Amino acid sequence: MKLFSALLLTALTNLAWAQNKAILHTDQGAVKIDRHIYGHFSEHLGRCIYGGFYVGESNTTIPHTAGVRNDVVDALKKLKVPNLRWPGGCFADTYHWKDGVGPKAKRPTIVNTWWGGVTEDNSFGTHDFLNMCELIGAEPYLAANVGSGTVQELIDWVQYVNFAGESPMSKWRRENGRDKPWNVTYWGVGNETWGCGGNMKPEYYANIYRQYATFMTGWSNESKIFRIASGANSSDYTWTEVLMRDIPLNMLEGVALHHYSVIDWNKKGSATAFTEKQYFQTMQKALFMDELIQRHSTIMDKYDPKKKVALIVDEWGGWYDVEPTTHPGFLFQQNTMRDAVLAGATLNIFHKHSDRVRMANLAQTVNVLQAVVLTQEEKMILTPTYHAMEMYNVHQDATYLPLDLTTGTYTLDGEKLPAISASASKNTAGVVHISLVNIDAKAAQEISIDLRGGKFSAVNGRILTGTNVQEYNSFERPEQIRPATFKGATLKDGILKVTLPKHSVVVLAVK
Repeated sequence: MKLFSALLLTALTNLAWAQNKAILHTDQGAVKIDRHIYGHFSEHLGRCIYGGFYVGESNTTIPHTAGVRNDVVDALKKLKVPNLRWPGGCFADTYHWKDGVGPKAKRPTIVNTWWGGVTEDNSFGTHDFLNMCELIGAEPYLAANVGSGTVQELIDWVQYVNFAGESPMSKWRRENGRDKPWNVTYWGVGNETWGCGGNMKPEYYANIYRQYATFMTGWSNESKIFRIASGANSSDYTWTEVLMRDIPLNMLEGVALHHYSVIDWNKKGSATAFTEKQYFQTMQKALFMDELIQRHSTIMDKYDPKKKVALIVDEWGGWYDVEPTTHPGFLFQQNTMRDAVLAGATLNIFHKHSDRVRMANLAQTVNVLQAVVLTQEEKMILTPTYHAMEMYNVHQDATYLPLDLTTGTYTLDGEKLPAISASASKNTAGVVHISLVNIDAKAAQEISIDLRGGKFSAVNGRILTGTNVQEYNSFERPEQIRPATFKGATLKDGILKVTLPKHSVVVLAVK
């Protein structure tokens, strides 16, 4: 009987390894994982800017630099945020940049009609944002007002921030305290022009884009303007088709894509008190990103077979109901292990398509939607999503490695999802990093990885997980979820065996 039990256990163990296996080709990488895939998004929405990034230069005891919280800057520097998108979002197409420069006491106020109807004093403007990006070490990504702005307004903005010579705008910049230009490379030409950015038809927007893009170049000798067209809403493939067909490639550097992992736009569900079914549905929406990128890329390939134009996923993440008692227009939600799993799986998808996806922006950085940082007066906490992205930043600018993954399924109510998400890269020092996500909320998963094309003798790593998928960091318990040393991997004769706890994110370094 003991012998039978031992044989049965061995058989079940071998079956578990057989369900999840991969072949990693460590010598066949050809495409770089652009660090800009790890970008973030900051909109004038709720407490993202005011009360999040920016606390002002007076009447505060919170340590700051020119009104920007030092603790937030330090956290984002550690995260290695490569770029930051601003000022929106829907807000961008009602924002007039000239209202946000010059003496702060003389700046006009604005009513934020998109997000809560609150009145803002424009104390955080172009100088504040671009100087903050320098503190963080992030490249700015400015979203231009096409919906309610003018071509001249955008020309003036580009000239103001990028022109080193003598001109009306560069003279004004110097009068406002900045001698050298910031040389901003990344510019969005409108935002969601199919919706809050003007409710345009794709043919109309393509013509508008061509008009705006014509006048954006020639203002900087230091950097080339990277123009990003307002792209499709999730699976609107017609939008991408029209833009690629009607805009000449020499006028276009990037096309945007927005996709949120929302169960039901009318009933999004709680950010923390969700069922396993809701978790499963959220992950279905998140993993749909793979099909979206494939299909939009196929359209782009038809017009741009050399892949010169980048696909820019500049809004992505989980979107749930706001936290109870908070302003419904401020989109403040908590952040659980579900969000860490969502982030890890999404980044793995971006890595897989890094030949076309060369920038992405998680929505949003502070206090809004799937934020990496939450603030409450003088307190600041890091969310599970922050920790997942910090673990993953070893992939930035590394070479993507082909990974042939066979995985079992995570099954619920007769529906199936892949149990494991994975990707890998090699850095310039020859270290291979493998990121693994166990999507299964109920069971651990074991995977065997055949490392081919090199000799490896050591493995170490970190893990992010919790007691349940609803767990989160609060201001009372700020370190409930944080990375820990991972001890569930063994390496022998080129075979890496890993045991992944349920709903976990693991990043391994193999040398």
